[in-house]
Amino acid sequence: MTRKEMYHESLSNITSEQGGSLEVDPELDALRHIVSQTKGFYARDYSLWLGWNNMRYIIEAAVLHGRILNRTTIIPSYVYARACEFDNSVCAAYATMVNRGDATSTDEWRQLPLEKQMAWRIPVFLMFNLTHLRETHAVITVSEYLRLHNISADVETTNGRWDTDLYHRGVNIFSDSGVEPSLYVIKNELYDADIVRVDQLPQTMRERGGWNVTHGQVGSWTITEETVLSKALHDAMSSRASVLDWDTVLIVMGDRRDQNETESSSTSSIANTLEENGWEVLYTYGGACGSDAAKDVAVPIRQAAPRNLLRGLYEDFGFIEQDVLLLEGEVHLGRKPGALKFSTLESRERYTQTVLYDFRLTDNVVELADLLSNRMVEKAGGRMWMGAHMRRGDCHSVATLNWTMEPSFEAHLARIKRHLRDGRDILHFVHRGPLHTYKVPLGQADRTPLLLDPPADHDQFYIATDERDPTNLTYLRNQGAVLISDLLTTDDRRTFGWSLMLTDVLSVVEQATLAHAAYFYAHAHSSVAGGVVNLRASRGADPRTALLET
Repeated sequence: MTRKEMYHESLSNITSEQGGSLEVDPELDALRHIVSQTKGFYARDYSLWLGWNNMRYIIEAAVLHGRILNRTTIIPSYVYARACEFDNSVCAAYATMVNRGDATSTDEWRQLPLEKQMAWRIPVFLMFNLTHLRETHAVITVSEYLRLHNISADVETTNGRWDTDLYHRGVNIFSDSGVEPSLYVIKNELYDADIVRVDQLPQTMRERGGWNVTHGQVGSWTITEETVLSKALHDAMSSRASVLDWDTVLIVMGDRRDQNETESSSTSSIANTLEENGWEVLYTYGGACGSDAAKDVAVPIRQAAPRNLLRGLYEDFGFIEQDVLLLEGEVHLGRKPGALKFSTLESRERYTQTVLYDFRLTDNVVELADLLSNRMVEKAGGRMWMGAHMRRGDCHSVATLNWTMEPSFEAHLARIKRHLRDGRDILHFVHRGPLHTYKVPLGQADRTPLLLDPPADHDQFYIATDERDPTNLTYLRNQGAVLISDLLTTDDRRTFGWSLMLTDVLSVVEQATLAHAAYFYAHAHSSVAGGVVNLRASRGADPRTALLET
């Protein structure tokens, strides 16, 4: 019996005879339909102690893995908002307040005053449009998985880890035999230790590398003799590196750059030469200003790696038959978007589309950001307006990591204003056309820079910041800055809903607003700034109109 046949048969378990007709729980039926299109579930240990932009990055990668493996990706039912714009008790009236350290099993915030250790548990669908994502990807939440297995949602772990015991005590929805869902665990150390993890090994790559299948789809490469070029490429790698950046590849190969070559030139002489010498071209992202900390997908790049190091996620785990495939532990830090490299240009482009267009903001965020942008145009006298992200709230705890630009608040603002002045000059140039777009799929240039006049010398500018000291906020306004609280109205808050009181939700609104800015400046060591870059790329912004400084 096929899974689809088992799916239809299993509907009898959720129907009841009433008035001669069968009634089906529509929500449960919709979830069962999502799962029936795939071969099972893909689960992760989610790092719920991280902020939303890092969590989004992890969820994006999980959804990619689920698609590669033809599994329904399970994501957390909720995330934690880290602060309330009002007294804690106000937000606690709308969302469950928890001690963040207790909930996520970490002592990172123990040294803070107790009121600063609090967080608010909010549904993940408040942070992005889950309904839209499901139009193209099989995704359910942990609570929905539990419901499908007749397990109480109360057992969902508060720290995001997959409970390999309690989550497997329900009845398998694909069987009437009462069998609990089976589990296969990908050990953390087996994910990408000593290898280069890619999405899938194309058939042409398998053939030229002599891929030998050992069991299922797992295999190994035929050992080949090292050539002079392959040795030179190996020698150019740093001691802990497993890939080479493209510029280094070109230098080692004598800079045999084809002036007509593009990333889509799969038959380029350089790629052919690499392949003949046991290396492969890989596709990934460079990060805004070369910083992976921004976690954006707006800067596509190529790398090269020895073929014998490549292992496909599909080849290693696509044959697993257990109901739940769990990737154990943390695989977020130090990895490119998707937590792997792509073996083809097309597969990377598809992931870019997922991040930019399938992970869509909620409707209320989009509508409010449009309003706020229009108000900034009014404040700028009908001209283009500029904005910046100013990370300050956690400056004392992260200053040693160089995550804040300047220790002095005044120096930080002066730095921002200096770059916004440069941005104004750039906008005068961009205003004359032609417009450029980021190198992303489906990019269509936003024509606003051609339609509005560039900013004037003393126009106000927008600042998104986590700074909350009243003296510093007054200083910002006196220096020409406009803050989100200056733009929001009571009607805005009523229309949007209670979640706007939470800083993480408010930050998403600010990101969406900055996506409209004619010019945007921020520090590259921030996933908030990277999120803005992604939004700008999806809107067709000109890449010359944003600077993420390292």
